Amino acid sequence: MLESEMSTATLAEPLSRAKRLKTGTHTEHENINDLVMRNEPFRSIENYGNFLRLQHGFHGALQPVYLNESLNELLPGLSQLNRFPAVEADLNDLALPTPQSPQPASIESAYQALGWLYCSEGSNLGAAILYKQTRQLDLHETHGARHLAAHEDGRALHWRAFVQQLDALELTEEQDQEVIAGARAAFDFYRDQLHRVYGTAV
Repeated sequence: MLESEMSTATLAEPLSRAKRLKTGTHTEHENINDLVMRNEPFRSIENYGNFLRLQHGFHGALQPVYLNESLNELLPGLSQLNRFPAVEADLNDLALPTPQSPQPASIESAYQALGWLYCSEGSNLGAAILYKQTRQLDLHETHGARHLAAHEDGRALHWRAFVQQLDALELTEEQDQEVIAGARAAFDFYRDQLHRVYGTAV
């Protein structure tokens, strides 16, 4: 019995950084999904406009992270993944007023920033379902739903490439904890944006 347990322990591989992040933010992720869909963002253009305001607040606050030189050295090509300009283009497509540019998110370290990026890039993977629902509003990748469109390499391939970069970084245990803290902070920030846009509706 003991030998069997030791064998199992030896064969078990530690979770990758991305999988630890997924496990560590599962509750937050599910909560955010529920809050977003509760407000029926694709029921009307008016509702979708509120959703764009929500996205504008989140992606605008993250734009400096995507453009950060040090982070682009860690994650080559990061600046090209910035979706804030696409959100603003979506607002313009629908002749909706563009909110004032958000203040940069309060992020204390590059490691926390990695957690925020995990949250943001993960949302692009899940945006496949949201993008399909924009069709009922006659929106698409060149009109009104640009920021939800798939990466040119495809969502799955793009996500795997990002995860590989993230998992390959050599970090200490303490730094890894900062990454997880950053991801949770990103979900908290998004929830705050939900309250700002929808008020008591959430």
